Amino acid sequence: MSRGLDHLVLAVRDLDAAAAHYRALGFTVGTRNRHPWGTENHVVQFPGIFLELITVGADGITDAAWADRSRFASFSHDYLASFGDGFAMLVVEAQDAAADKLSFDEADIGGFEPFFFERQATRPDGSVVRVAFTLAFAADTAMPAAGFFATQQHEPQNFWNPDFQRHANGAVKVGGIVMLAAEPAATVPFFEAFTGARAVCASARNMAIVTPRGTVEAMSPDCYRDVLGLEPDLSLAHGPRLAAFKVTAPLEAVAARLDEAGIPFIRHRKHLAIAAADNFGTALIFEEPKT
Repeated sequence: MSRGLDHLVLAVRDLDAAAAHYRALGFTVGTRNRHPWGTENHVVQFPGIFLELITVGADGITDAAWADRSRFASFSHDYLASFGDGFAMLVVEAQDAAADKLSFDEADIGGFEPFFFERQATRPDGSVVRVAFTLAFAADTAMPAAGFFATQQHEPQNFWNPDFQRHANGAVKVGGIVMLAAEPAATVPFFEAFTGARAVCASARNMAIVTPRGTVEAMSPDCYRDVLGLEPDLSLAHGPRLAAFKVTAPLEAVAARLDEAGIPFIRHRKHLAIAAADNFGTALIFEEPKT
């Protein structure tokens, strides 16, 4: 069974500044949350998928036992220490995390125990509810600078909220992600096993997989420059890197908001693009809704 995109983990050193920036972009940003092991986040929701702005709290990773059990905690910490702000992890939806763990093991991209955790979440009315998740991790030794896992939500009714999915910039969905890779086709075996979907194209310039929720693409530096109109400013010394994500929104409304907020962007082909350097380490592509 193919797995749709669930969320994107965007690591930032200054969580308050990143949240303010995403609000200036016109997104509805949720309250600040804290994980039991010491990472903290803000969530930006869309139907069925969300952005997770994450940092390590002022006290660092506070529980070594949690950190040892969760690649999420250690990877977040190590990514920020090694690379600073950026697109750290890609997450797909799990209906059964235990089954996905077995699937990942069989494809030789697993080998990690599932990880369960829960935390308190605050609703718009101020009430506090429980949210809980089981994570099944995957990894590719050729991509040590990118993290991957599938997540199963145990209290989805407490997490998803239509009020959080309405954005002042008119954004309606996350359309997909872009990885920067020297050899895009070489990423196909991993991503087919990770998403459970087949690649629709694979070449020296790019590859693409269409999941039930969002597209996974890998582009060579030349393709990234040509297609997105941005300089591929990530070092590939550590292998392929998660580089950008796409949001569907009315472009003229977005352009007006970016101009008002003083956020640099370019127009290229049929989209607007914000460079990684102007968006906390992750390039952002706005695409017009299809009619």
